[in-house]
Amino acid sequence: MDLRALLHNIHVFERGWLSSNNILITGASGTALIDSGYCTHADQTLSLVEAVLQGRVLDTLINTHLHSDHCGGNAALQARYPALQTLLPPGHAEAVRAWDAHTLGYIPTGQNCPRFAFSATLQPGAEMRWGDSLWQVHAAPGHDPHSVILFQPERRVLVSADALWERGFGVVFPELDDMDAFDEVAATLDLIERLQPALVIPGHGAMFSDVGDALARARQRLEGFVSSPAKHLLHAAKVLLKYKLLEFQSISRTDLLAWMNATPYCTRLMQRCYPQSTAAEAFDALLQDLVRAGAARVSGDMVHNT
Repeated sequence: MDLRALLHNIHVFERGWLSSNNILITGASGTALIDSGYCTHADQTLSLVEAVLQGRVLDTLINTHLHSDHCGGNAALQARYPALQTLLPPGHAEAVRAWDAHTLGYIPTGQNCPRFAFSATLQPGAEMRWGDSLWQVHAAPGHDPHSVILFQPERRVLVSADALWERGFGVVFPELDDMDAFDEVAATLDLIERLQPALVIPGHGAMFSDVGDALARARQRLEGFVSSPAKHLLHAAKVLLKYKLLEFQSISRTDLLAWMNATPYCTRLMQRCYPQSTAAEAFDALLQDLVRAGAARVSGDMVHNT
């Protein structure tokens, strides 16, 4: 596979797990960035974009979905490029217009996202020209009910967001709200298989071309969650705690517990995962799981990201 041909005028910024990957598309007819990372990484996002554009203007910003790690840099990009056109999936457009941080998920997850505006919505089924190529917009519910994936059919390049990674997929957030969504995850995986991408650019992690193996791993993981929903809930609790620890890097146990107790998703998950435990006992159990996995380190009253 000639990656240079597939990625002609597509620049992939593989980021750490606090930010999603960013995909910058360039061409004679314009420039576009897919997803903008987390707000604390906004300066780095701007630097990465500007290093490629070399003085050109960024014309379009596209969000695959509105989780904070995918759109947290929107406000900074809009400030840098005042004429920037921002496109987002239609499901939460009114929540963005009114800036309803609870509906957008920033309050329930205890994450941050500076307010931003949008220009238009990405309608599933549409074809959009970014750079010099046409891209298809496909609905991809599951991880997020309003997420989309983006497919360039001539080169068979897929921007899969959090619908498919090389080794899994994102937390199925509707399930945390007691909404059945595992079937939607399965349907989105089936859609990706039908598209037959030659290269997948995921929301997190490295690009990959062995799509069949990735789909098989994702389906096996999904089957495990379907057969044991409690396993998914515990996984989600660990992800939320680890994500915030990535942001804090080091924080006192007292302050981290206070953050969890103030975060609606975390308190609900703790009650469901550890129904016989106090909030502090549930927090300690979850933290020890992260320590055993090598994802956190505790020294005295301090908790450190590893």
